[in-house]
Amino acid sequence: MKTIAALLLALHVAAAVAGPAPWFQWRSKVDGQLACSQTPLGPGWEKAFGPYQDSHCTKRISQK
Repeated sequence: MKTIAALLLALHVAAAVAGPAPWFQWRSKVDGQLACSQTPLGPGWEKAFGPYQDSHCTKRISQK
């Protein structure tokens, strides 16, 4: 029982320190328009730029 409790505690701690998902600019394959989203918009879209910190896709996340 102590093992299960320790595992559940570890999962909750890991979730508490997880950061937000990054944002990306997605380009429409139909007309080239750009949209900012954290998740893919569907088969008609391809990842164009990113990752970004904000929902306006203006603050770039530096990649190391």
